[in-house]
Amino acid sequence: MDEIDNEIIQILKQDGRTAYCDIGKKVGLSEGAVRIRVKRLTESGVIRRFTVETKPLEGAEALCLVSVDPSIPTSIISAVLRGISGIQKVYEVTGEYDVAVVISSSGIAEVNECVEKIRKIDGILDTNTMIVLRSW
Repeated sequence: MDEIDNEIIQILKQDGRTAYCDIGKKVGLSEGAVRIRVKRLTESGVIRRFTVETKPLEGAEALCLVSVDPSIPTSIISAVLRGISGIQKVYEVTGEYDVAVVISSSGIAEVNECVEKIRKIDGILDTNTMIVLRSW
């Protein structure tokens, strides 16, 4: 991976729908060269996926920090969490907590239901939930 690959990635992070010809103009390559680089970055796993990120027009978003029983692999708990409706992202993290979860729902009641589902998972020792007041 070189500096041009990094520039391409930054452009795609800003707008994943940017046309290869427009990326090429910004980095000094042809459309075909950009296409080949993006394909190589995708096949090598540097670019893992292209996605759409949405935010509910009205609703609630929360961050939930989760402590996991050390006798249970965190990856198993993370896999269970990814299957819960309302959970948008699951991060395995370092520090006091083992997992950080982003919850997005239509309201506080739905956030609470999601947190209750999290707390019922075998191996969850503790949670700390924060409602997002504002984001940029």
